Amino acid sequence: MDERATWATRIGFILAAAGSAVGLGNIWRFPFLTGESGGAAFLVVYLLLVVGVGVPVLLVEFVIGRRSNRNPIGAFERLGHPGWKAAGAVGAIAAFIIFSYYSVVGGWVIQYVVASFTGGYGADAEAFFLSTASGTNAIAYHGLFMATVAGIVALGIRNGLEKAATVMVPTVVVLLVGLAGYGATLDGAGAAYSYYLAPDLSTIVGDAVSILPAAAGQAFYTLSLGMGIMITYASYIGEDRNLLQDAGVIVVLDTVIALLAGLVVFPFLFTQGIEPGEGGAGSIFISLAGAFQQLPGGEIIGGVFFLMLLVAALTSAFSIFEVVVSYVTDTFDVDRVPTAIGMAAILFVVGIPTALDLTYLDAYDLFANNILLILSGLLLSIFIGWVYAGEAVEELGKGRASDGRIEAIWVTTLRYVVPIVLAITLALSVRDYIGFLQESFL
Repeated sequence: MDERATWATRIGFILAAAGSAVGLGNIWRFPFLTGESGGAAFLVVYLLLVVGVGVPVLLVEFVIGRRSNRNPIGAFERLGHPGWKAAGAVGAIAAFIIFSYYSVVGGWVIQYVVASFTGGYGADAEAFFLSTASGTNAIAYHGLFMATVAGIVALGIRNGLEKAATVMVPTVVVLLVGLAGYGATLDGAGAAYSYYLAPDLSTIVGDAVSILPAAAGQAFYTLSLGMGIMITYASYIGEDRNLLQDAGVIVVLDTVIALLAGLVVFPFLFTQGIEPGEGGAGSIFISLAGAFQQLPGGEIIGGVFFLMLLVAALTSAFSIFEVVVSYVTDTFDVDRVPTAIGMAAILFVVGIPTALDLTYLDAYDLFANNILLILSGLLLSIFIGWVYAGEAVEELGKGRASDGRIEAIWVTTLRYVVPIVLAITLALSVRDYIGFLQESFL
């Protein structure tokens, strides 16, 4: 097998890592969760969790990845703590489950890109979504999306992931900014901004138990935490890189794009009198497709939006799939190309239930995001905070002048703040998931 690859440039790594964060999680999942969870109240809790929990855990994954130069599971053996491999395995399993249904949603987006430019929504946006989201069409486009991602990842780090990210991520940003500017001119923009950006403290306090699990799961999902992605990506970077600086750039870029997504989606919905959060996972497809139909030039606007969504979906999909491929190539000494083909075939089969029944998509999504990602983050923070703190501090200090104060705050946060927040969140998530299973399958 070839020697382990590295990123060619710092900007290539940052854009690839940011591209992982800037995907369907920001533009598909974030708006409908915000709509379901109280608008600005959800946004406040989400932002607090990104800063207070997401940043420390992102640095955890960076440190583990660069220190070990291995995939999320093999990393702990390389670090001399094989008993902690389960912490990495949780993330790898989460990535496997997420990508199996993520590819299905990616297939929806491909269909919507085509339909947007051809007027294929028809008179009934909901009927079009249902025909798109399940059945043979959904399976076929799930396969097309999966094959596209496997083909790029098979090309490797520099020729595949890095080159794709340097084109795709700026494209997403430009299109989002343009759509947000257009949204600001719509009649419903004022009401949308008030709903989205003016939090009600009583809502945050009164609904905290329901908002916390959703906001934590979304924070981890959008930052690509708990899946082993950032461990894998950091395993390809050199010791001269400033991990703290790179993490800051990635978090800011990801958060700005998440906020932009809301500034795009909510003005379209409010202008058409559509209730935010309607339709759950399908809301961005049903509600926005219906809204675009009512706007002058809606076919073009819709086409641009869904094209941007497809590009964003691909940037994240590359990173999730890379976790799976990296584990197999590192562990079994198999070449990248056959690994990518074989794993894509397996994941395609695993994703078929979600292409046939949306209930399975919800089941996969809630389990992976609200339970596995949080559990992975909890285990990783405990490992660095209580088991590997000395070596982690040394690793974080590389590539920059340091007096140790930031590292001390980081370790203290990992020991006492992050585990408590994540443990509470995990308990609430498990409770909610049991309730979902009872309601949906029993």
